[in-house]
Amino acid sequence: MLDKIIQMDYKKTHKAHPWHGVSLGNNVPEEVRAFIEIVPTDTVKYEVDKETGYLTIDRPQKFSNIVPSLYGFLPRTYCGPKMAELTNKALVRTDVEGDGDPLDICILTEKDVTHGDIIAKARPIGGLRLLDHNQADDKIIAVLMSDAVYGMMTDIEQVPPAIIRRLIHYFSTYKDIPGEHTERMKFISIYGPNVAKDVILRSMEDYEDYIAKK
Repeated sequence: MLDKIIQMDYKKTHKAHPWHGVSLGNNVPEEVRAFIEIVPTDTVKYEVDKETGYLTIDRPQKFSNIVPSLYGFLPRTYCGPKMAELTNKALVRTDVEGDGDPLDICILTEKDVTHGDIIAKARPIGGLRLLDHNQADDKIIAVLMSDAVYGMMTDIEQVPPAIIRRLIHYFSTYKDIPGEHTERMKFISIYGPNVAKDVILRSMEDYEDYIAKK
């Protein structure tokens, strides 16, 4: 009984780790809760420190790459072999692995959100399949729930093509260094809501396997 009381007091007085301590919600994968790390106005790329859960400066944005949406990850997910299996099937390969990070998510909204380190409720509508040095690095595309412009969308095909091109360009180039000819990120394809939900569920299973091994 005393242990339960101590655990309850700890939860009341300590911030939950955004990767391990935040729930994805009660209606996954139709709706998800995402942790937002960076927003379009950021000139620095922030990333959650996996050990502490605090936002850390990953790198200054040295070039003109500005993230075109809210950007973060889905708590309690992990990009491992089950998630990467979909990329292997799409490319008719067997050597692609998950990138070992939580599943990334981009959330479209017409509102100006001024900072990260927040939780947002969103509806997955599709995704971008990318490779980062032969590792699966999918980006789930979602819309902010109740958003006046994007909130009613249920399929990535409903998003204006210019917005999708902007997302593809950003994630295809944001790790490139001008003057160098090595392309780190490779865009593979766009997929719809059903595949996106499968990716999410697989990443949740990968997370359970990852935690079980620790």
